[in-house]
Amino acid sequence: MILRIASYNIHKSKGSDGRFDPARVIDVINALGADVLALQEVDFRFRGRPSALPLAVLRAGCALLPVALTPTGPESLGWHGQTLLLGKNVRLSALRPLVLPGFEPRGALIADIDAGSGPLRLVGVHLGLRRSNRRAQLAHIRAVLREEEDRPALIIGDFNEWAAAKGLEALHGFELTTPGPSYPARAPFGRLDRLAAGPGISVLRAGVFDSGLARRASDHLPIWADVRLST
Repeated sequence: MILRIASYNIHKSKGSDGRFDPARVIDVINALGADVLALQEVDFRFRGRPSALPLAVLRAGCALLPVALTPTGPESLGWHGQTLLLGKNVRLSALRPLVLPGFEPRGALIADIDAGSGPLRLVGVHLGLRRSNRRAQLAHIRAVLREEEDRPALIIGDFNEWAAAKGLEALHGFELTTPGPSYPARAPFGRLDRLAAGPGISVLRAGVFDSGLARRASDHLPIWADVRLST
């Protein structure tokens, strides 16, 4: 069974044209055809961090459903601006937020899921702006994953890293996939959005979802990967 896993930094639903429009973000999400989607920047960063992707709009128009989590604030959708959306065929057995080290508040979401092909541990990330922080954050995630190596693990999200490999040393032993330029959306050249698959996961195909709407809906283009559990 092939599972499509995707990641999308929605830039607080503010497009490259400066418009705030959650509906077109949802249209892009639906066009991805993903089974699992890691979202970044789903909340604003002021006054209690209210949601930038209203839950009512999301539930009414999106083919995927948000996971139940303890949000950062009472009006937030995500935790440290992140959430996960799952297809109806994907079962969530565990979810835990992880605080990441660094000079700015950052976190990750670790989810244990199963879509019928076997258990998978998915880590959604939005790493920091400083390389030293990113190194520490990835090292912390790998240390947590090593505590329970009972299932294959995959890390996906906005890595915020411009270099091809520098700063990603903690991913040794994982297969790093950089689908292509995803930032800035209007004329992408930065390969900031990536995934890293641990042993037991085969990345069959991967790409950047590029369309006229996607280039307007956010400052990032989404990435996707079709994966198969090989264990």
